[in-house]
Amino acid sequence: MFDQTMKENCLSILSLISLGLSPLAFSQNTMCPIMIEDEIDEEEFVEFEGKKVFLCCETCVKLWNKSPKYYIRVMGELLPQFKGMEEKLGLGEVELLPQKFCPVYPDRVVTPASPSMEFQGKTIYLFNKAAIRRWNRKPEATLEKALAAGLLPQFEKNARIPGKTNVVSAGNPNASE
Repeated sequence: MFDQTMKENCLSILSLISLGLSPLAFSQNTMCPIMIEDEIDEEEFVEFEGKKVFLCCETCVKLWNKSPKYYIRVMGELLPQFKGMEEKLGLGEVELLPQKFCPVYPDRVVTPASPSMEFQGKTIYLFNKAAIRRWNRKPEATLEKALAAGLLPQFEKNARIPGKTNVVSAGNPNASE
């Protein structure tokens, strides 16, 4: 026999479904937190701190496993399952790079563990070795495009575009806004 609370919960779930929304959409990610323009593949996931994190591919699973707390801190808005867990996970201790995205593949998040290279006296993080090869084909043109897109805060000429760089402490010489 249904009590009033169970009836209300069932009606809420049915309302979400009638709107074309899965009730799970509010407790899990629907976009990959690493290749942020890619939808998740429900067969590609990891479990972290008792929560499932859905990713788009096996490459992202491997990357996630190297730096899970970094991705949660950087892309928290894409990971609703960790909302309110910031203190428990120690995310305040995770040091962010000012650079958030790869300058060659601008929809892909970089971490301190990402491949990097020196260019004009600055360290640039790239998504993978293929991105380094692409950068090296036309470095000046790639730099200009990345600066216009606001992807390289380590350079003075970088456009200031909200959400394209990480907010880091003012004590960091490469600090971003």
